[in-house]
Amino acid sequence: MAPTTTTTPIGYAWRTLSVVSLASVLTGLGGSAINVALPEIARHTGADATAAGWILLGFQLTTTVLMVVFGRLADLFGRRRMYLVGLATYTVAALLAGLAPNAWVIVAMRVVQAVGAAMLLTNSAALVSDAFPRERLGEGMGVYVASFSIAGLIGPTLGGVLAESLGWRWVFWFNVPIGVVCFVWGAIVLRRPAPAQREGGLDAAGSALVLLTLGGLLVALSEFTRLGWEHPLVLGGLAAFVVGLPLFVIRESRAAHPVVDMNLFRERAFAFGTLASFLNAVARMGMVFLVALYFQAVKGDDPVQAGVKVLPLAIAAMIASVVSGFLQRLMSARTLAVAGAATTTCGLVVMLSVMSTDIPYPAVATGLVLIGLGSGVFLPSNTTAILDGLPSNRLGIVNAMRLMVQNTGNVVGTGLVLSIITAPLPAELHEEVFAGTLSQLSGGAVEQLVTGYQWALGSMAAISVLTVFACLARRKAV
Repeated sequence: MAPTTTTTPIGYAWRTLSVVSLASVLTGLGGSAINVALPEIARHTGADATAAGWILLGFQLTTTVLMVVFGRLADLFGRRRMYLVGLATYTVAALLAGLAPNAWVIVAMRVVQAVGAAMLLTNSAALVSDAFPRERLGEGMGVYVASFSIAGLIGPTLGGVLAESLGWRWVFWFNVPIGVVCFVWGAIVLRRPAPAQREGGLDAAGSALVLLTLGGLLVALSEFTRLGWEHPLVLGGLAAFVVGLPLFVIRESRAAHPVVDMNLFRERAFAFGTLASFLNAVARMGMVFLVALYFQAVKGDDPVQAGVKVLPLAIAAMIASVVSGFLQRLMSARTLAVAGAATTTCGLVVMLSVMSTDIPYPAVATGLVLIGLGSGVFLPSNTTAILDGLPSNRLGIVNAMRLMVQNTGNVVGTGLVLSIITAPLPAELHEEVFAGTLSQLSGGAVEQLVTGYQWALGSMAAISVLTVFACLARRKAV
């Protein structure tokens, strides 16, 4: 038998965390750099508003629908193998994306990157949970989540600098050397699993129904505001969800080894914890992108200037993530999750209250710091509360379910804000928004975009309030 987590040497736990954190920095850098460099990519590749939006949405949607499948496969065949294959896939796709001749090839390569990212994200928190003793798990989870904040700290500025000085292709190519280093270090550090850890079988039919049902829903939610409810793509996505959901529930209730353990959602603590993850993701997703786009499309800043101006959020999130792990020695992870969600709500309210065509930057920085502090406390605390105490052979699938719900929130949140901010504008000006050139047009168009920003921030703040309520309901359930 393999050693249990309580007897795992702490040195191995920290080495495992270094591998996971480096890979998290890699994927986080890629996403945050593209958020800032997207206008530059759109201008040089001739991307219309649809292609520009799908450079972001295609990655998120693909990652989300593959989460539970890879989570189950990791429990079956080993998280080490899945992690290394994910690193290789992500790195090669980044290389090919930089060679892309047009925007839609970039979208395709981002989808391939998303396959690798799904393998990594599904396993990351599970590897940390499996390696750390329970009394130290909060510290490990705090550092793990902080690695995304480090990426958020470096990524926007890096993306702006690369796009401005070396060209948009380097926004993808810089991932390659980091990916190679991470692969080699992971191959050295991560232990091969014992054969006894590989239990059960793969529910192929259930996995196919996950792809059909969740994929259909996310496509419909992402595209209905742009295409309308009557469009065949939207109708097809909704039909896949409506038909696939009852078939999926029936299948999973009868499967010997279900890909999604529906019984977990009968536990109020788990159900409200995952609901809080979803709502928090919808509320805060796209904040870096929104602010960076605001300074380019409204204020006329270049990508480097815009990237620097979103740094307060990442700095605050990084500090709060690390501190939250140590705070869990003093108070419960559930209490910290409530505090984090409430702080995020305050930050969104601040941003909403000052949104105009001429926001004083200190006010923007204040809102970003509050959102960063809230996110930095909420994410590791909520993750610890969900995963703590689970057996090793269930960590992969449970973490995958958590991430599936959270990433569904990311996709919904991204689609929501992209649709809302451009809603007041005529359709012919949408491409000017994503290219960051709207400020060169009439002041009336800029005013309309700011109105869209106010609508988006108001929606995000209201959803963040619901996150607080979900956290409180979870606390009462235990």
